[in-house]
Amino acid sequence: MKPWMPLLGVCFLAVGAGGEGCQPLNCPYPAEEAGRNIYYAAYTEDPKDLDPAVSYNANEYVFLGQIYESPLQYHYLKRPFTLEPLTLAQMPKARLLDRAGKELPADAPDEQVDRVVYDLHLKPGIRYQDHPCFAKTAGGKPRYVPVDPALAGRVWSPEDFPEKATRELTADDYVLAIRRMADPKVPCPIRETLAKYLVGMEESTEAMTQALTAERARRKAAAGTAYNQVLDEKENPVILDPEAYPFPGAEVVDRLTFRIAMKKRYPQILYWLAMPFFSPVPREALDFYAQPALADHNITLNSFPVGTGPYYLQRFDRNRQIVLARNPNYHEDRYPTEGTEEDRAGGLLADAGKRLPFLDKVVFTLDKEPTSVWNKFLQGYYDAAGIPADSFERAVAISIQGSPEVSGELKDKGILLHREAALSTSYIAVNMRDPLVGGVDEAHCKLRQAIGIAIDGEERIQIFLNGRGIPAQGVLPPGIFGHEEGPEAMNAFVYDWDAQAAAPKRKPLAEAKRLLAEAGYPGGIGPDGKQLVIGFDHAMTNSADQQYLDWLVDRLKLLGIHLESRQTDYNRFQEKAHSGNLQMFQWGWNADYPDPENFLFLFYGPNARAGKDGENAANYANPEYDALFHKVENMENSPERLVMIRKLRTMLQHDAPWMNAFHPVTFTLDHAWLRNHKSIQVANNNLKYLSIDAAERVRRRRAWNQAVWWPLWAVLGAGLALLVPSWMAARRRERQGAR
Repeated sequence: MKPWMPLLGVCFLAVGAGGEGCQPLNCPYPAEEAGRNIYYAAYTEDPKDLDPAVSYNANEYVFLGQIYESPLQYHYLKRPFTLEPLTLAQMPKARLLDRAGKELPADAPDEQVDRVVYDLHLKPGIRYQDHPCFAKTAGGKPRYVPVDPALAGRVWSPEDFPEKATRELTADDYVLAIRRMADPKVPCPIRETLAKYLVGMEESTEAMTQALTAERARRKAAAGTAYNQVLDEKENPVILDPEAYPFPGAEVVDRLTFRIAMKKRYPQILYWLAMPFFSPVPREALDFYAQPALADHNITLNSFPVGTGPYYLQRFDRNRQIVLARNPNYHEDRYPTEGTEEDRAGGLLADAGKRLPFLDKVVFTLDKEPTSVWNKFLQGYYDAAGIPADSFERAVAISIQGSPEVSGELKDKGILLHREAALSTSYIAVNMRDPLVGGVDEAHCKLRQAIGIAIDGEERIQIFLNGRGIPAQGVLPPGIFGHEEGPEAMNAFVYDWDAQAAAPKRKPLAEAKRLLAEAGYPGGIGPDGKQLVIGFDHAMTNSADQQYLDWLVDRLKLLGIHLESRQTDYNRFQEKAHSGNLQMFQWGWNADYPDPENFLFLFYGPNARAGKDGENAANYANPEYDALFHKVENMENSPERLVMIRKLRTMLQHDAPWMNAFHPVTFTLDHAWLRNHKSIQVANNNLKYLSIDAAERVRRRRAWNQAVWWPLWAVLGAGLALLVPSWMAARRRERQGAR
């Protein structure tokens, strides 16, 4: 080979890399995906549970919501959030029955109601994704149950099986899914909640628990001292058939109709019917995945869902990439035709009435570093992203009108900003059972009110959250019935109304000091002559957390109170919460569904965290609150319900089990080529509405990721400068030798 040939090859490579049909050199995706209708996103932690009866995590719902279909969904564009049928033919209506089974009027008093029944009618013709669990032999038996051991050793995904099939969705699939949540072997996180309402669920769980215990005892007796429950059930799992145990709260009426029976009124059940917990589970999938030979290769329901949704799980490499592909069997589904004028102006109704889904594929890449996600988004390799705290000032600017907008650099790229108050509340709380800071007597309430004034929530939001928060006057976030603004809704124990600004204004520190003195701690000194010391329990570890803790300490120091940091790991923190061994701590709550009950129950006494494992983390107990909550919890939204919610809000403002609460505000960014993106926090199946202008994405990626070639040309030039004299000398020697 001539000495200059490698350099010439590099020259050709450099020229070729800039060709019109090529992707940028730094593109992380295969060349054949360029120009295709694919949505690219990052995930920061691998999903642990993709079993719909088990998962209760937002990072898993991103996948489950596209694969499974619950009976109901939220309308994509309507606000306030509105439920609508998904697999159902129409919205279910409650029928009230007395003990004799006679139907009662809708306004019948609670004491007459023995059952609340919903009949749910499915749309015909909905079919599952193609899957080996549905494959049959010529004789009509399951093709892969039992699976051939030789085949089981070669497959690592349902995609690897040579035969797949589908079938129609039926009422049996939904009833099996509901009954399965009663199975003690299935760690369903909402079992206790549902058991309070679904007729027979508690009894079904108890019967299956007894059967499980008896079977384990039989196996142990047969095996003797050699019995190892874990190893035994790995090789030969104990299979409980949920349909073999009475459960009148979930029954099949006919092939396309099933019935849910409740012990009492519970209108929130309709919200649960829009969550993955109530997704259908086919019997064929359970039988297919119950085989240990497949579980050895991680081919389980927990890893490979089987659904009727717009997408199916095509690739599941949890530590690298998860790919969803369009389900070719997906039923008739159309983009919404109703929305607001703002939706219309923003182009969100341009695809009204078109067949869903729009995307051919969704590619999720594991990317744990926020900086990496951010940089790839700016390069155009992720289609949407949040904003890391250290990049916020670069990304967002405040307009002349005082509203946030994308900065000049991002605006030049055509990037769009979405800003929305989250359906959640973050708060600092006290353990109301603690003798120092708890209790609902007037002195302890004034102590907490003083602390609530001193911890300046507005300052915290600006310093530590880049302004991404709304100080809470009550526990209900914007978008939830009962959330109100204005002087009547203001927390008058912490704020005064500023008429000029038409907004609440935090009371001066002097008021906090006055309240503290009336609570028995003038200047922070207690009756014993010692400084008041309050423990702050937390699991914060990084430098940003430490800055926030230092700020908290300084705020309470203004009252003469010493805040003592009690750091621990998160598991230990959870244990302390469950045992009630906390004083002051920080926590938050994200809405399961958009109903005030889902926040107000966080203060219901019998729902205490300590001793009862409930969600009342503050262990707040007020008989007056509990009595009124009982009336509010299962009411439909109405003026009467709003009056009661206002009373509950005033009680909580006075008693102050939570302080310094705020509602987070989410900031997300979209590229100009992403269409139809509207935040809908309570929904899980929003990817079917998105579409991509793939040609525009290709164009912009090329413009933003042009290779910088001058360093290479400089190296090549220097190389040639060294090689040419050597080549010329070699040529002279060749000529002399020839003579």
